[in-house]
Amino acid sequence: MMQLDKILSGIKIISISGDKKLPVENISFDSRNVTKNSMFVAVKGSKTDGHDYIENAIKAGASAVVCEVVPVNPDKKICWIITDDSAKVLGQAASNFFGNPSSSLKLVGVTGTNGKTTIATLLYKMFTSLGYKCGLFSTVCNYVIDKELPATHTTPDPVQLNKVMAEMSDAGCNYAFMEVSSHSTDQQRIAGLKFAGAIFTNLTHDHLDYHKTFDNYLAAKKSWFDSLPENAFALVNADDKNGKVMLQNCKAHHYTFSVKGMADFRCKIIEQSFEGMGLKIMGEEVWTKFIGNFNASNLLAVSAASELLGADRKEILTILSNLTSVAGRLEVIRSPEGITGIVDYAHTPDALLNVISTLNKIREGSVNLITVVGAGGDRDKTKRPKMAAISAEGSTKVILTSDNPRTENPERILDDMEAGIGPDMKRKTLRICDRREAIKTAVMMAKPGDVILVAGKGHEPYQEINGVKHHFDDREELKKALLQK
Repeated sequence: MMQLDKILSGIKIISISGDKKLPVENISFDSRNVTKNSMFVAVKGSKTDGHDYIENAIKAGASAVVCEVVPVNPDKKICWIITDDSAKVLGQAASNFFGNPSSSLKLVGVTGTNGKTTIATLLYKMFTSLGYKCGLFSTVCNYVIDKELPATHTTPDPVQLNKVMAEMSDAGCNYAFMEVSSHSTDQQRIAGLKFAGAIFTNLTHDHLDYHKTFDNYLAAKKSWFDSLPENAFALVNADDKNGKVMLQNCKAHHYTFSVKGMADFRCKIIEQSFEGMGLKIMGEEVWTKFIGNFNASNLLAVSAASELLGADRKEILTILSNLTSVAGRLEVIRSPEGITGIVDYAHTPDALLNVISTLNKIREGSVNLITVVGAGGDRDKTKRPKMAAISAEGSTKVILTSDNPRTENPERILDDMEAGIGPDMKRKTLRICDRREAIKTAVMMAKPGDVILVAGKGHEPYQEINGVKHHFDDREELKKALLQK
């Protein structure tokens, strides 16, 4: 429980009418979660407007309401807090309510289209190996030291985020690492958090169903860098032209990393196979259990951020050599016959191109690459034909299949994908809507030594169809099919 005036401390508001000292036991932006003595924050979302549920919140026990527009004939027993940005107030108030937990942690965020999960997770593993207590917020899973918490969003809502961060602080965590999605910055989910560092990976075609334009997508990422404090670090990928954009007007200390050219932190690939790759990071050679140029970049970001947080370079490289891939990120599954299965989360044109290019650099001569790929429903439709074209051009055979169709007809999604397949690529393309059958077919087609890529869902243990999540795990299906071959 906390007094309302303390919850609102340091927060810009327009006006308050009512008892500023009233006790608040809970903060919620969902009227269904409101209990007695709650502060309800009416947030305008992309699909619903919290202002439409103010009456429900009051009936459920809300004694204070944060809103941008006061209802006609407002209840005089309620404390009304007027603001011009309810979403931002929600984040700041949640942070205050839970004791500003980010201030007691060294909080490092990672943003970009690709690489967020890998970098955040490996930093968590790195600093755990260095002997620190750490927390993690990621697409795959959240952790408070070694306690596993399910992840429903890449970046949780502000209340859940601060609640878990307070748990991290109470457990004695020194560091917390988190993925910072473009949705979370646009929706002010990270408002009120104090970051020790920010990492930018890259920016490619994604989430335009939400942001509408690439410029909006870029602006959402940049707004976070613009808000960093002077004592934080901003580490950006110099191989992506948008890295420089992130640093413009950014008050934090600027650092760059690159696998292609000059930067503060540099790396190059010496050799690679399906077992791993040798890297030279800042002049020091290290063998890693990862493959691909993009993973070289990810590992360099992890190494650089670890140095900026004060870790010793030799210790960093020793730990780096023992780290393993994140679930569903270029995860290798071998068959007794010598077929190499790869499961990867690649669900954007750029990520798919990176994975396929990597596999093509490693496979030799007569080795075939068979790619199984789909595209999610209720998401950016413009990337569908691009993903199909990339798969067909880079693979010996490609099987177009269902991903998470959500509320869309999966056959219509495949129509959109197939539109990207040119006449010369038709002969190498199959269309099998049932994802299980598509994976089985790929395995049946493969010969010893061949490579099968199952892309799009990675770590996800479900397939979402018409609002229902059915158990489905690409890794399980691929292992089963390979053993039955």
